Amino acid sequence: MAVRTVIFDLGGVLIDWNPRYLYRKIFEDQEQMEYFLSHICTSNWNEEQDGGRSIKEATELLINQHPDWETEIQAFYGRWEEMLGGVFEDTVELLKRIHKSGNYRLYALTNWSAETFPRALELYDFLNWFEDVLVSGKEKIKKPDPLIYRLLLDRFQINPQTAVFTDDNLRNVLAARAEGISTIHFQSATQLEAAFNEMGMKF
Repeated sequence: MAVRTVIFDLGGVLIDWNPRYLYRKIFEDQEQMEYFLSHICTSNWNEEQDGGRSIKEATELLINQHPDWETEIQAFYGRWEEMLGGVFEDTVELLKRIHKSGNYRLYALTNWSAETFPRALELYDFLNWFEDVLVSGKEKIKKPDPLIYRLLLDRFQINPQTAVFTDDNLRNVLAARAEGISTIHFQSATQLEAAFNEMGMKF
């Protein structure tokens, strides 16, 4: 069946987010920075905020566990915007062409804290091109939990057989595929456009 709905991930596909953009300013020693990000403010810890845990609770938890790192821990959300490296212009341009064609419904599905996402809406005008954005932190469910894909399909009345989803994280791609959604593991805007063309999309 022809594609009718296109679903984008945000971070790593459209928005360049990396905590190292901030912590390179804080740490002079790269090994110490990498230790901090792999043992203190870890990806797993951050993902709990994507799943609905409050920033206050998350920060206090780590400070209690690692009081010697309090300043660096506070910076994670206190200076969160400094982790944003801008946008991936080629992918945003591709999204713009799809949006302007008017041929497809556009949605975004993102693992993102409910508390920081409102700032993203202020920073990135292209988020308004989507009919809606499903934010994991608001729903308290995050990718790759099958429930978030089912919620997306049900809430916006999306037929999985006529939808395509792209994400830079393979585990999220595989989870969407298991729910019957066509998927593209994002590598670059060029690769994504080629995959869209192979699916017969016109924009």
